[in-house]
Amino acid sequence: MHYRLVLSMLALLFTASVVQPAQAVLQFQKEFVNLYVGDDKESDWALEVKAAKCWVCHQGKLRKHHNPYGQLLVPLLDKKKDAKNPEKIVEALKKVADMHSVEGDDKSPTFGELIKSGKLPGGSLDDCKKEPETTEE
Repeated sequence: MHYRLVLSMLALLFTASVVQPAQAVLQFQKEFVNLYVGDDKESDWALEVKAAKCWVCHQGKLRKHHNPYGQLLVPLLDKKKDAKNPEKIVEALKKVADMHSVEGDDKSPTFGELIKSGKLPGGSLDDCKKEPETTEE
């Protein structure tokens, strides 16, 4: 009986070490920080971006969904092919920066305008941490 318990615990530990939750691509986050934060490490904006981490583009606890900003980046970047291509990442970030934050509303601020005003492009950090009401297809 003790043998089964130890074996079960080992199997559980092995499974937990192998299974990883969906994560943002570190290089994408790094290029966002380089482009929009730069050397600034102490401003409110820099601290907010640092706190947001993956939620700059993702939404929800598991981060398998994207907020409106991230949804526009997904078709422009392939996480496997483009992770080592900083020029393409920056190009995609700049392209999305020129897009309006509310789809179909040309009077809404662009994502770049939101960023320049010190706001996270995908919404507040609290909003990005919430599970989305609808799921992405």
